[in-house]
Amino acid sequence: MKHSILILGGTGEARRLAGRLADDPRYTVELSLAGRTRTPIEHPVPVRVGGFGGAEGLAQYLREKKISILIDATHPYAARISANAAEATKRAGVPMIALRRAPWQRQPDDRWTEVSSIPEAVVLLGEEPRRVFLTLGRQELLPFEAAPHHHYLVRSVDPVEPRLAVPYAAYLTERGPFEAASEKALLQEHGIEVIVAKNSGGPASYGKIIAARALGIDVILIRRPRLAEVPAVDSVEAVLDHLAHAPPSLWLRGE
Repeated sequence: MKHSILILGGTGEARRLAGRLADDPRYTVELSLAGRTRTPIEHPVPVRVGGFGGAEGLAQYLREKKISILIDATHPYAARISANAAEATKRAGVPMIALRRAPWQRQPDDRWTEVSSIPEAVVLLGEEPRRVFLTLGRQELLPFEAAPHHHYLVRSVDPVEPRLAVPYAAYLTERGPFEAASEKALLQEHGIEVIVAKNSGGPASYGKIIAARALGIDVILIRRPRLAEVPAVDSVEAVLDHLAHAPPSLWLRGE
C-alpha cells in the first residue's frame, strides 16, 4: 500500500522534494501552495492551492485524505502556517517533519543590521534620503509608505499592485535564482545604498548578499520568526533519509 504524503510548499526545497518523491512507487504525494504567487512554477505532483481554514481545517483534511505524514517545507518566515501545521498534526494524530533551510551567516565584510520587523527596518533607514533596494514580498511593502523621502527599487515575483504611494519607486518583476555578478551590476546601476531583505537562507537569493559585501553596501535583515518546535531537518536529502528509515508505526498512523 502506498503511503500518502502532504507537502506544505512554496519553496525551492519543496519543489525539489516533490520531484524526488514523484516517481517513488512507495508514496502518493500532494503539494499544497498558499496561492500568494500568481504564476507558480509547474510541479511534478498534484497541487492544491489555497488555505485550509486554520489548524482545525488542516486537521480535518489530514483525516479525510488519510495522510501518513505531513512535511512542512514552507518559507522560513511562514510562521503562522507552520504553527497551524504543528497544531493540526497533533489534533489529527499524524506525524510531521519540517524542512527548514539554514539561515545565512554573517561574514567578516558584511555590513548587516538585524531587526525584528519591517516597521523597524523603515525607521532604521533614517531621515536622510537613501537609495533602497527592497527584496520583500509584495504584501509586505506598505510600511515603506511612511518613509516617502527615499528612492526605492522594488523586486518581486508578481507585480506590485497597487504601487507604493511614494514619489520615487522603480519596480522589477523577476524570479530567482539571482547570480552575484548580475546582482552587483544591478546595485551599481541603481546606485543602491542599502538593501532590506529577509534572512531567507539558501543559494537562490544569496547573490545580493555577496554583491553587497563586495560593494560595501549596508543590509538590513529582518530576523526570522520563532517557529513551532517540531522535528526538523535542513535538506531534501535529510527528509528522504527520514522517510526511508521511518518505523512501520509511523506509516500505520496514516492508514
